[in-house]
Amino acid sequence: MKIQKKHVISAALLLALGAAVYVNWQFGSAPNTPKQLGEASYVSANVSTATADQRVATSALSRKQENFFASERIKRQSVQDKVIDEAGKLFNLDGTSEEDKSAAQKSVADMLKNFTVQESIESVVKAKGFSDCLCTVSDAGVTVIVPKEQLNDTAALVIDDAVTSHYSVAYENISIVGAEA
Repeated sequence: MKIQKKHVISAALLLALGAAVYVNWQFGSAPNTPKQLGEASYVSANVSTATADQRVATSALSRKQENFFASERIKRQSVQDKVIDEAGKLFNLDGTSEEDKSAAQKSVADMLKNFTVQESIESVVKAKGFSDCLCTVSDAGVTVIVPKEQLNDTAALVIDDAVTSHYSVAYENISIVGAEA
């Protein structure tokens, strides 16, 4: 009886392996169209008739915008550092109860999660074509700041997609702000 079970299991595994190889061969084979080495095709490429100077002028940030984004990042980083330092002090106090320590630990973990989400959203928004982005995640929702001249009809959809793919938030809780030039 024991030998028969081993044979049945071996036969089933062999059949499953054969089916996997067939499916891989069927769907994994290369297309019949010959391609040249180094040939590239672009998906969602935008064709623009603007001159090189016009593209540089529209993609570059004004000095005021650069200063705004830099100063806001510095402010955000200092607040984050201050909160983490305060939580660290709470852990090191002798009279701190275990409940306070666990609450502080949960608070720090939530903040670190929000920091990571903010950075991920900023990276995705920049990858989608915006020259700069600043994201803030709070209990009230998500605020995304981008250069005002880069806001158009599809910008809100692109930003909403970037936010909702990294953070669970309703569309009405996403705020998009254009930074003045």
